[in-house]
Amino acid sequence: MQRKIAYFLTLTALVLALSACGGNKKDTEGNSAPSPAESASTEVVIKASSWEFDQAEYALPKDTPVKLTVENLSGAHGIEIIGQDITIRGNKSEIVTLPAGTYEFKCNIMCGNGHGKMKAKLVVS
Repeated sequence: MQRKIAYFLTLTALVLALSACGGNKKDTEGNSAPSPAESASTEVVIKASSWEFDQAEYALPKDTPVKLTVENLSGAHGIEIIGQDITIRGNKSEIVTLPAGTYEFKCNIMCGNGHGKMKAKLVVS
């Protein structure tokens, strides 16, 4: 009798543990249209190589979702838009919407001797 109870309790614990796995999983099935936060009208690609970005300034439209992509041409890089709490690792994208202004960004991954000089601007108008 005790063996049956132990078996039953073990089985119950196993079922509970398995049902808890993936409990926070978001159900996206049937959602074919992207949400407004996921859609962007424009893409801006920032190309990073050894201690420099491919441009000193990048233009973005104001108050418009833009897909901002950081592409590593050589080395490991990412960006941090200063004052905006936006960081993007290399070879990744993020949808951003910024008000008009000029924003400085810098490489946020230590990439060598020239790391401190890796800065550029986003001009949003």
